[in-house]
Amino acid sequence: MADDESRVGVPGDELTGEVGPPDPAVMRQLRDRFVDREPLVERADFDDPLHPRELSVEFEAGIGAADRCRLDVTWFRSGAYRFHYVDDEGVDWRFDRHPNPHSPEKHFHEPPDASAHSAVESCIDVEEPRLVALAVVKLWRRAYEFGDFDGLNEASDPP
Repeated sequence: MADDESRVGVPGDELTGEVGPPDPAVMRQLRDRFVDREPLVERADFDDPLHPRELSVEFEAGIGAADRCRLDVTWFRSGAYRFHYVDDEGVDWRFDRHPNPHSPEKHFHEPPDASAHSAVESCIDVEEPRLVALAVVKLWRRAYEFGDFDGLNEASDPP
């Protein structure tokens, strides 16, 4: 069973192995990547500036009918990660990489509710943190421009 620190952002019923603690240095790189690459990023803040466990990236607009949205991001020292989209319309989706009993290690939880049972293989094959973040923001941007969630997990080895 994983300890409390390794459960940051990953629902307890989905994590079946150790992922270790969050990696603040990597999450700072990811924050910079989002701010530098996406003009609709309004804010990118940590839950705790001294001991960050989660990065929240707020956007000025959401996908489709959503006026606002947020990506909550945790990158773990083991290379596990979570990029969780939530918006003001109640839509959720997630790109994750962590051990679990019901999906591939790299997986995508589909909208509208990102349930554990909707997890399918992720289209993101890269593993370098900045490239994973770039892939997520590009997939978000494409969905934003088209105004719907179709194709969020349909790309050939993004970014």
